[in-house]
Amino acid sequence: MLEDKDRIFKNLYGQDDWGLEGAKRRGIWSNTAELVAMGRDGIINEIKDSALRGRGGAGFPAGLKWSFMPKESDGRPHYLVVNADESEPGSCKDREILRNDPHLLIEGCVIAGFAMGAHTAYVYVRGEYYLEAQRLEQAVEQAREAGLLGDNAAGSGWAFDVHVHRGAGAYICGEETALIESIEGKKGQPRLKPPFPAAVGLFGCPSTVTNVETVAVSPTILRRGADWFKSFGRENNTGTKIFSVSGHVNNPCNVEESMGISLKELIEKHAGGVRGGWDNLLAVIPGGSSVPLLPKDVCDTITMDFDALREAGSGLGTAAVIVMDKSTDIIEAIHRLSHFYKHESCGQCTPCREGTGWMYRIMGRMVRGEAEIDEIDTLWEITKQVEGHTICALGDAAAWPIQGLIRNFRPEIERRIMEYKAARQAAE
Repeated sequence: MLEDKDRIFKNLYGQDDWGLEGAKRRGIWSNTAELVAMGRDGIINEIKDSALRGRGGAGFPAGLKWSFMPKESDGRPHYLVVNADESEPGSCKDREILRNDPHLLIEGCVIAGFAMGAHTAYVYVRGEYYLEAQRLEQAVEQAREAGLLGDNAAGSGWAFDVHVHRGAGAYICGEETALIESIEGKKGQPRLKPPFPAAVGLFGCPSTVTNVETVAVSPTILRRGADWFKSFGRENNTGTKIFSVSGHVNNPCNVEESMGISLKELIEKHAGGVRGGWDNLLAVIPGGSSVPLLPKDVCDTITMDFDALREAGSGLGTAAVIVMDKSTDIIEAIHRLSHFYKHESCGQCTPCREGTGWMYRIMGRMVRGEAEIDEIDTLWEITKQVEGHTICALGDAAAWPIQGLIRNFRPEIERRIMEYKAARQAAE
């Protein structure tokens, strides 16, 4: 288990003051000017050396992403855009950072913004996060009044400011280019890429869109060094991570732990165990609703990192662990998720616009047992026609939960269909 001295998020549970004074007691803003003095290349190289991977779901190397920003200005301003949309069902980590430790994020914005040559950051907060947005705005004001933001941010000689932008509660706006469109006042629909945001992003200027947790950990990595961060986890899956555990556990929680912790240890030690005991476990969605579920036999030994979960046919995603015990109607659970993705599709791409509806309707009949056995293969084929054929990853997110269900619980679907047929025949 991770020791308290190695935790980056020291106020994750809001037991200390969330404001500026509390933040300073926890070491935030202590030597920001010195970190900026490392220079753009120095900061980016340290983040690269730490092997930090984006904490928003995709797991793309953070230092590499930051380095895509142009080194020389062509006259256009550069922007840092922080994705605090967090609309993935099961994920609730970023809200705790915004609510309980907002200065950790704001200091991270100064560091990351300087590394990208940006003087302005926009934090896009999910519309339903009313208190969180309010807290963040108050923290920004505190930082401005203390001279930590402004023409000489934290005495670094770098002009920097942060703006909080509230969304209207659309899942699609968690996609980086749809988020940019939304900030610009347009309908939240993903853009075709290229051009990528680092070339043409917010307001047509070079921009980097990155997750709250990714930005928030950067000052601590610079203070304590890349080697310290790499001492947790394993190669290519380094550092600490906030895991959100919900569902059929005795103590749903957010907890910062080392990457690569075993799923069983995470649930047993931090979430109070599965309701009814570990043997009552049916399946776990390990990374938010968009990744395929894992059956109990895989959950017994799987570790929580990007590569291990990918090899197991799932993904770490946002590390939002959704636990389902044997009381769960697993087909209905995935049907419920398929309704969510149908509802949240922006409708721009035909495979997603039409395919999410098809998948939802077929899943509805499978819940009741009214489908035919060969429709299971038809449904699988539809998911494959949607996956990888859309501008953004929402099509994949809609397809993967269903693929996980068919891959791991096909006998359950077949049993329900046969029982329905037998009941119909008996009634006739």
